[in-house]
Amino acid sequence: MIRARGLARKFTARGRTVEAVKGVDIDVAEGELVGFLGPNGAGKTTTLRMLTTLLKPTAGEATVGGCDLRQDPLGVRKRIGYVAQTGGTGPECKVIEEMELQGRLYGMTKAAAHARAAVLTEQLDLAGLDQRLTKTLSGGQRRRLDIALSLIHDPKLLFFDEPTTGLDPQSRANLWEHIRRLRTEHGVTLFLTTHYLDEADSLCDRILVIDNGEIVAEGTPDALKARVSGDGVTVGVDEDSVTAAAEIAARIEGAHEVTTMDTSVSFRVPRGDTAMPELLRALDAKGIAMTSMQVQRPTLDDVFLTLTGRSLRDAEQGAPAEKEAAHVA
Repeated sequence: MIRARGLARKFTARGRTVEAVKGVDIDVAEGELVGFLGPNGAGKTTTLRMLTTLLKPTAGEATVGGCDLRQDPLGVRKRIGYVAQTGGTGPECKVIEEMELQGRLYGMTKAAAHARAAVLTEQLDLAGLDQRLTKTLSGGQRRRLDIALSLIHDPKLLFFDEPTTGLDPQSRANLWEHIRRLRTEHGVTLFLTTHYLDEADSLCDRILVIDNGEIVAEGTPDALKARVSGDGVTVGVDEDSVTAAAEIAARIEGAHEVTTMDTSVSFRVPRGDTAMPELLRALDAKGIAMTSMQVQRPTLDDVFLTLTGRSLRDAEQGAPAEKEAAHVA
């Protein structure tokens, strides 16, 4: 459904050039749900805007939905749906008016658009809201309306740009279920950007990680987490015992990245569950009382930290390239 090679975008103005995307290769198969992960400014939205024909690439080529991105942008638009970070509905318009208008823009008759709207309102839990003004909808309802608008022409490839940003936990969970059903029940291929690690981990078959305009890793969530060297183990001890506990931890087979804080020792081992009994016996033999214990499997944030030296959770302090590019543009 998506095949991009060397896709790049530079912005130049007032003598400044910003490389927002530096020649990325992307493959998305039919029926996949692929996540595009990275901090602010990494190039996620710029890449998405190129793939959806909203920005012309500076270099590279791509086929989206079977159409050439450069030679047939209209064909691409006919075959995709796009849900932007912020919705584009008119606050004084009724839900049904927005959906029918969207359908008419895609060349549908009013009757066909109305019929399609009726189907989508049932599928996306919007039934009974068709006569409501969009400004009266809740955040979750507005987001589901955005999805309905993107599906009015029945595309088989859907792009989401941070679909659950700003939603409460219940609305996020509800929207996740709708996204899953689009793929499992309706055969839609989905490509989404997100800052939420749990969202990517829960939803995506495969993840692409972008940083500073380049793809730095890709794979299934489990495969990416397997790249992090072992489980994280943290044990709490008395302040006076930290140094001795760290020395014991360092002798555990496979232990590495041993660090200390005021009352805790942290390290990584290949298998945290098997290392804990050995550590407990060694601490007990030295008369060191443990006050707490935590074993954590690698997370997607650990993956990004390993790859780039910084955390995905530091999104607001992420690479500035995309922000600068938007300003230059």
